Amino acid sequence: MELRDLRYFIAVAEDLHFGRAAERLYITQPALSRQIRALEAELDVQLFQRTKRSVGLTVAGQTFLEEARQIIRQTEQAVSNTQRVARGEMGQLRLSFTASALRSIVPKVVSVLLDRYPDVKLTMAEQCTNDQVEAFRNGQIDIGLLYPPVDEKLLSVAPLCVENFVVVLPRNHPLSLQKQLTLRDLATESFILHPRYEGPNFYDQIIHLCQQAGFHPSIVQEVVHSQTRIGLVAAGIGITFVPETLKDTNRTTVAYRNLQGEAPSLQMAIAYRHDHFSPSVQRFLEVIDETIKKPEISVA
Repeated sequence: MELRDLRYFIAVAEDLHFGRAAERLYITQPALSRQIRALEAELDVQLFQRTKRSVGLTVAGQTFLEEARQIIRQTEQAVSNTQRVARGEMGQLRLSFTASALRSIVPKVVSVLLDRYPDVKLTMAEQCTNDQVEAFRNGQIDIGLLYPPVDEKLLSVAPLCVENFVVVLPRNHPLSLQKQLTLRDLATESFILHPRYEGPNFYDQIIHLCQQAGFHPSIVQEVVHSQTRIGLVAAGIGITFVPETLKDTNRTTVAYRNLQGEAPSLQMAIAYRHDHFSPSVQRFLEVIDETIKKPEISVA
């Protein structure tokens, strides 16, 4: 039995006239009659009651009509869904991002994506860069918003924007009275930094900038998560640096100050596996391209 046989049967069942049904199907009436008889023989069931003047459905034919329509609807839905998945209008997309991206890039991009493609099932998770790279290796995410460089040959990485960092001080710190600071102003402070193993590029950048300012920083803690570092600053453990997008958090217990001159910064980038370039990934990249102004540089 083929789908064509079901469509032929449905046409006759709806018109209850072989001639009109044949015209609708663009076949001859004898050919249609042969197809219906062959279908009845295959099912070993009489589907139609025929007289010289009329055609009617048997009880079995009425049941088969409901089932045939359901099969056709399901088939058409399957075809439609498959085509939509192939276009990236349906499917699953697993997105991972850094804490700062959640407050900058993610809300706008996700809003546009879901408004445009509401049938894409989006799952999201906040992860540091190293964890994202590991998740890519394990096939657990499709798109990552992270900080390069990353040493991973599986990934294609493209720059998005530059994130500037600000210094975080205890609210009652004497330096909080100044609107802007220099790195030299921090020479005698205790530093709480992001661990080097997780972000060697940023860690080395801070050390280098401090040395350029004439001192080597006194590092008392190394903590991955920005919010935890901010909490330690509020407790008076030391000072830290966070992306400018995070400077509205915990304002009652800490102070955020911009740095004059050269300040720490990071390149935010988008990453995906080049061996798993799905239509949903393509749609996400298109939305990113529309909503985020990219710098005119490339990331290897």
